Amino acid sequence: MVHLQNRSHTPKDATALLYKARELVGRKVIVRDSRVSKKYIEFDTSVPDGMDAADLVDKLAAISPPASYEHIVERHMDKDNAIKRAVELFNDEKYWEAHEALESVWKGAAGTEKNILNGIILIAAAFVHDEKDEGEICLSILQRAKKKLESTGGEYHGINVEVIADRVSKIINSGRIKRFTI
Repeated sequence: MVHLQNRSHTPKDATALLYKARELVGRKVIVRDSRVSKKYIEFDTSVPDGMDAADLVDKLAAISPPASYEHIVERHMDKDNAIKRAVELFNDEKYWEAHEALESVWKGAAGTEKNILNGIILIAAAFVHDEKDEGEICLSILQRAKKKLESTGGEYHGINVEVIADRVSKIINSGRIKRFTI
């Protein structure tokens, strides 16, 4: 995952940025997707064995200065650290990575905890679609998140579940997507 600094782009630019990235890196690198947050232009990439990821980042720097690069692999963290990491990623507008960090915790959860985790994962997934200028998909996924969070409440690992459920409801009711922190 490559993150470039976002100095002027909006989610409406995601497709054009994807095509530009593919043009810059050539055929050996796969650029699957692009997303645009307020802070970052994010590219989901696969680099062939033997290629230095720094070369990829250097090529993409023609679009905007690099912010970070991370090789995404499924990491096994204990629950507390995985949730803490997911919150950090979510609040840093790295929604795809937040979703990935919570997935293993969600798989092992049950009952209310599983609903809370699924709700947060769905919010992150919705915001990924908003970063690609897919507002209708974002709102649809937020509807699913709302249903998961409706039967929950209180606090979960420092996350005020009622507050995020209320924010999701406000977005759905207004039809205006406004990303938030948890």
